[in-house]
Amino acid sequence: MTYIPDLLTPAPGLGDHCADLFDEQLAAIEATSQEDLEHQVIAGIEDNWGTLAPVAVRRAAESGRMQRRLASGLARFWREALTDLWPAVRSVIDQDLAHRGTTLVARGLGRVLNTAHPRIAWIPGAITLDKVWTGKIDLTGRELVLAPMVLIQPDVLVQGPADAVLYLPAQRVGTASSRTGKNLGAVLGDTRALLLAELHEARSTTELAKRLGYTAGTISYHLGAMHRVGLVTKVRDRRYVLYKRTPRAHALVDQAVSIGPQGAGRR
Repeated sequence: MTYIPDLLTPAPGLGDHCADLFDEQLAAIEATSQEDLEHQVIAGIEDNWGTLAPVAVRRAAESGRMQRRLASGLARFWREALTDLWPAVRSVIDQDLAHRGTTLVARGLGRVLNTAHPRIAWIPGAITLDKVWTGKIDLTGRELVLAPMVLIQPDVLVQGPADAVLYLPAQRVGTASSRTGKNLGAVLGDTRALLLAELHEARSTTELAKRLGYTAGTISYHLGAMHRVGLVTKVRDRRYVLYKRTPRAHALVDQAVSIGPQGAGRR
């Protein structure tokens, strides 16, 4: 069962400038009261997992510094792992919102919710969600935010009661059509395109990090993502794990690589 403290996912705001919205959400995380943080992290683990929070987690939560550390960690993750991918992710989100908006106008909210996910059902006055977790959230007079998800498995997440948000998998994410060579080539991003260009021969994470100027963690993250969709293979050679692009990836390189290895730099 998945449990994510609500403070890590402030309700999405409105606006066109991603940087401003992201800064607002980081500020909201830092502004979380100590009481709310301890309740969500410590009590949340106990309530959802049926076990006491680990001592290290409890100490971190009670230190009074966890809010800032969480905001700083998310900002770093964004810079190192998601910056290159954002244009493609934003495109998927925009298409999803446009489709659901059209459905809302033409068929109503019930149709939007009943077609959003197999586990969601709309009945007069209530939304039911088929999950392992059991509970009720009263949204009377409250604003419910429907937010598309891209970088998560095709599931549905619920958040509340402080921020009432229903996270839905963006359409076409995780489907067969989104895993075709054509669509992958459109959403690779510079970092993954550069990696594929380098992987005409087997290389380790350490070697790739040195060649491209990224951290080993960033390289490992992108290699893991590409391995899951069949773009790279990996084999162990003594102390190293070596990666190499697959035949399927060969067909994408000409389209995906917009700059060569010589022009690589931190972005």
